Amino acid sequence: MDRFMDEDRSEYTDLSTVESQRNDLAHEEFPDGSYGSSITGPTGKSGPWRIDQRSSRPYGYENRQMHEEYNRDFAGDDDYDSLPDAMDEP
Repeated sequence: MDRFMDEDRSEYTDLSTVESQRNDLAHEEFPDGSYGSSITGPTGKSGPWRIDQRSSRPYGYENRQMHEEYNRDFAGDDDYDSLPDAMDEP
């Protein structure tokens, strides 16, 4: 069985939001299944993958292109640019 499903691909693409909706997989609320389901069933994606499908990163921005030039600046974040290369440097 092939890992990816066969599909007729167009030379044109949709808007990035449409592509994201089609290709980004949502995390399961209950990855073990619903209450009372058998525990021996397979978890994860049950059908074949499309070529562009991917699982989304936890704790990431939904639209990375809008936020790529901004730092996150959370309280307590380390600024790795100010760290010296060697520990004996001031």
